Amino acid sequence: MAAETAGAGRPTVLATFAEAPLAVKTVLVGVLINRLSGFLNVFLVLFLTSQGYAKSQTVLALGVYGGGAVVGALIGGTLADRLGVRGATVVSMGSASVLTASLLYLPDFWMLLGAVALVGLCAQLFRPASATLLSELTSDERQVMIFAMYRFGLNVGATAAPLLGFALYNAGGHSYDLLFWGEALIALVYAVLAYTTLPARTAGRAAEAQPEERGPAGGYGAVLRDRRYLLYLLAAFFHSVVYVQYLSTLPLYVEDIGLAVFWYTVAVSLNGFIVVVFELLITKLSQNWPLKLTIGLGFALVGAGVAFYGLPLGPAALVVGTLIWSLGEIIGGPAVFAYPANAGPDRLKSRYIGSFQFMFGLGTAVGPMLGGWMFLQLGQLVWPALAVGSLLATVLGLAAVRTRTEPAAPAATAVGHPQEALAADHS
Repeated sequence: MAAETAGAGRPTVLATFAEAPLAVKTVLVGVLINRLSGFLNVFLVLFLTSQGYAKSQTVLALGVYGGGAVVGALIGGTLADRLGVRGATVVSMGSASVLTASLLYLPDFWMLLGAVALVGLCAQLFRPASATLLSELTSDERQVMIFAMYRFGLNVGATAAPLLGFALYNAGGHSYDLLFWGEALIALVYAVLAYTTLPARTAGRAAEAQPEERGPAGGYGAVLRDRRYLLYLLAAFFHSVVYVQYLSTLPLYVEDIGLAVFWYTVAVSLNGFIVVVFELLITKLSQNWPLKLTIGLGFALVGAGVAFYGLPLGPAALVVGTLIWSLGEIIGGPAVFAYPANAGPDRLKSRYIGSFQFMFGLGTAVGPMLGGWMFLQLGQLVWPALAVGSLLATVLGLAAVRTRTEPAAPAATAVGHPQEALAADHS
């Protein structure tokens, strides 16, 4: 792996961006643009309520939106192979643009619900294609750094999106028309940008594989046969279940123990500040650490921070616990997201990435329900119980991540690219 190359230099953020091909720069900027338009899920409940729908219907719509997003990541891996990076991105953003605008004009709840599901799905279709392109057009020693920059765009966009959405809501005279049309326009701008600057396909794409390498055996079926990578997918699932608790179980816990909402706001803001300001700086150092160490340490620190919430220290537990797991996020996050792109054969890169994004998204979808149920059953003990999930993620991650020093699979199982001998080790 790139981060494990002995004696490798430490590429800086500016050098990595400056030397990147135009297509890579487009993806990095496009991720930020796309994320800036991601205020639909923030305002969806308010919009549906303003249309007279019941709270139960708004909750259902949110669940459907999240479910569509999870499925979209999985389908996106296949779409990247079939249509290429440019085609998948244009389809994703173009369809999301039309569907977002249509939400304003659908008269029936079930039609609206179907459109919400499709918006969530289509908005995620481009993610595996984008990550695949970043990996294919980036040198080995810059892989972790480029995914740190990818995450930086996601985080900055996610932070600014609610503010942009609120500005459009106010500019539209407290109407949702300008807000939804604004999101649709942003998605359309990215679709045009992708069409004009992204390559249709890059070297190593599945379309360039031999005929016998195509089909179901070369798709997600091949990923499922990689037993070692399945351990990584399970680790990603457990990690995301624990990670998402700061948005769901933590506010319930803060209210239950009688802390002021101010302290929850401080904790969430602290995490956002740490990730946006320090992740790229830390990655400059951590990109040359062994991936096993980086990923395992990231998983473990998230669990330690969550467990710290359970200590009877009042506001200090919230602040210190958030500091601990935020450190885990900025250390491990880029490596966790970079590893799937290099875990398997080049011809299956988008499938490995798509399966990872699916499992990570599934964890963030299931996590709030699981954490809420555990909180009702265990009370304050929910935090050490959830930390067990991070322990499992750490153990599974350490077992799953391959290194260059491990023996390659027999030559008979390796196909095509020299790196695939390493990736074909399913033991």
